[in-house]
Amino acid sequence: MTLVRARSDRGQTLPIYIWLTVILLFAALAFFAFAQAASARNGAQSAADAAALAAAQDFRDEVIDRLAGAVGEEDDWLDWLDGDQEADGAGADAAAQQLAAANDSSLQGVQFVRKNGYPGYQADIQTNYTVGDSIIPGTEGMHAKAHAVAVIQPRCDFDPDADPEKPVELDCDGEIVNIDPGDFNPDDLPDASVLFSVHLAE
Repeated sequence: MTLVRARSDRGQTLPIYIWLTVILLFAALAFFAFAQAASARNGAQSAADAAALAAAQDFRDEVIDRLAGAVGEEDDWLDWLDGDQEADGAGADAAAQQLAAANDSSLQGVQFVRKNGYPGYQADIQTNYTVGDSIIPGTEGMHAKAHAVAVIQPRCDFDPDADPEKPVELDCDGEIVNIDPGDFNPDDLPDASVLFSVHLAE
């Protein structure tokens, strides 16, 4: 009698063990699928960040070139230090494409924006790779997308009443830079990073 009951109990618990195993296996596969998607999203965001920063850095270089050409030649050259002037951003697209490609992604678009009052660029990308096969249908053909905005922020303060035809002293986060429009050599300008910082805005 006891032997028959023991065998009966084992027979009843076996299906429970099978179902628990199936559930755990499904949960593990689902977790893996979400991890795959998260990894793809992170990769996409890294590519978007890199592309936006590259575009903004190229824009900063252009601003510096335009500033160097304006000192002593244009009355509004100080506006370049405030970020009030807009360069054409001719190389921003190519710079963003290069960094997107380096991160195994394709640039979907790059556009000039102003964020928090600062000029910069928004880059939209899509990964060249997919999320991959998983228990969720369709992920094998799903590409991750992301966007990022990077801006250039002026780092230098100067007297708002400064005469653009006379020597101007800039305080660039504690580093003093003197610019004399009457005796100016473009090589006298410090590194672009001294005059402007480039950082992600979102």
